[in-house]
Amino acid sequence: MQLFRFANPDFLYLLLLLPAIILLYIINEFRKKKALKRLGDANLVSGLIPEMSQVRSAIKIILQLIAVTAGIIMLARPQFGSKIEDVKKQGVEVIIALDVSNSMLAEDIQPDRLTRAKQAISRLVDNLENDKIGLIVFAGDAYIQIPITTDYVSAKMFLSTITPSIVPKQGTAIGAAIDLGIRSFSPGEGKSKAMIIITDGENHDDDPVKSAEEAAKAGIVIHTIGIGSTDGVPIPVMINGKRDYLKDANGNIVITKLDEEILKKIALSTNGNYVRANNSNIGLDEIFNDIKKMKKQDLSGTMYTEYNDQFQIFAAMVLFLLLIDFIVMERKNRRLANIRLFKFKV
Repeated sequence: MQLFRFANPDFLYLLLLLPAIILLYIINEFRKKKALKRLGDANLVSGLIPEMSQVRSAIKIILQLIAVTAGIIMLARPQFGSKIEDVKKQGVEVIIALDVSNSMLAEDIQPDRLTRAKQAISRLVDNLENDKIGLIVFAGDAYIQIPITTDYVSAKMFLSTITPSIVPKQGTAIGAAIDLGIRSFSPGEGKSKAMIIITDGENHDDDPVKSAEEAAKAGIVIHTIGIGSTDGVPIPVMINGKRDYLKDANGNIVITKLDEEILKKIALSTNGNYVRANNSNIGLDEIFNDIKKMKKQDLSGTMYTEYNDQFQIFAAMVLFLLLIDFIVMERKNRRLANIRLFKFKV
């Protein structure tokens, strides 16, 4: 299986121009029809201008839209991973457990708790060099989103897909995330293992402190990041296309509060640190500075080391489509219209 990526993904934002081009075309066609109506009856005007063709005009705009799309993809430089190598480095294994419960959509951390956490994790991955990273998502239960890996490109790709909808069961089971984290590290004694839990701490489903004590026995250091407000805020949701707030079974608005005490106890149980996130600093950098002081270990893994550009296919497509667009005239050619390659007798 080859890994696909875009070398310059920012160019893909240019695809947002396509709806604007379509809108301009519709407005232009509307103005043309309006101008023709001023000249008289539509059927009569069409007879006086036999070269006019709405079909050809539609074909040309379709060709142009496809060409623009292919051109934008070409600029983004699509690539396939072509070579996998075994990599051996000195580093630390880090698993991030990210809370994806509905309460993480609260906006006391801008733009919301979950988005801000994902942005911080993405920046952290950009700064990794020799360490292995894994990602667990949890709500009412915990799931491995990214197994322990040195392939940072894949890690960022999967990170972008995370939303509360990827988990089937809502809730906040921090203990389940810790238990899964214990099983997800590479086996072996003397390994440098650290876990970072990012959550609002509203645990409803298990005993995370007991799970943290088991992690400590396995030599795992757990750091916790509390994200949210201790005062409590509502949870925004979209209902029938309208913005509203999450309500309980009795119709009361659900208020989510950061529970710092449980997160401090978890970190203390494993000699880890607790950090309170805010709008300017999530706290991942501070915690990772402590992790980098841990004893390094030999890490092995596989990753793509070479990528082949595939933009040539899209460049050829653009040239071909522009050539066809040039050949297809917007008006009918009277001389060509009289040519009949096949004659049929009726």
